[in-house]
Amino acid sequence: MDIITGLILGVLQGATEFLPISSSGHLVLAEKILGNKASANLMFEVFVHTGTMVSVLIYFRMKIWQMIKSIFPPYTSDKIPLLRLVGTIAIGTVPAVIIGFAFEHFIERAFNLTWFTSLMLLVTAVVLLSTHFIKSGKSEISFINGFLIGIAQSLALLPGISRSGMTISAGLFLKVTPTQAAEFSFLLSLPAVLGATFLKTVELSSAPPSGNIFSIYLVSAICAFIIGYLAIAWLMRIVKTGKLFYFGIYCLAIGVAGLLFL
Repeated sequence: MDIITGLILGVLQGATEFLPISSSGHLVLAEKILGNKASANLMFEVFVHTGTMVSVLIYFRMKIWQMIKSIFPPYTSDKIPLLRLVGTIAIGTVPAVIIGFAFEHFIERAFNLTWFTSLMLLVTAVVLLSTHFIKSGKSEISFINGFLIGIAQSLALLPGISRSGMTISAGLFLKVTPTQAAEFSFLLSLPAVLGATFLKTVELSSAPPSGNIFSIYLVSAICAFIIGYLAIAWLMRIVKTGKLFYFGIYCLAIGVAGLLFL
């Protein structure tokens, strides 16, 4: 991989990781066009996912810090909602862990199928377009809602299925307020990304990248971080305006193009 490819894939990862247009789907299609199989490189995945993970940690730093403090005594009444949120995130993480381990080999094979990825982008498009017909709700994120949103997140293990698109849409269908649905979606991503990054880092710790490759991967990670942070801020505003379905039009176009031309 050269520096230009690293820049392109870093920007692509940062933009698509959080916008509801599927980062995995775009990377599969981009690799087909560029003739570069970056996603097969676990070390590259570790770097770019670390970049996007840091963008979530920084954007929601105050909320995350409050959640961490709520775990430790003394347990005052103001900590109860935060503790409930921590528990809900834990419950919502379970489906992705189970499905990820149970269908690991199928998921890995799916990343080699451009037609399947394009088809899953169409699925994402249908889900996003359907949010146009949902009236805004006022429900809180309960344990049951968190688990159901977690099931939606687990579907995004497949390339072409947008994690943020599925989880935010699931929250809207469950009548959760748009802002809460978006915030919960991003916070819910952290355990899965942290866990996957840790496992990949351990797996690759015995074979660190060379100096030149390390520099390229570092540039990709920094690009993913900067663009990811901007993407989060933009999406939070989009969700508040009820225009999430616009991304469905984009996914529809990309999915059709992928089926026709790739």
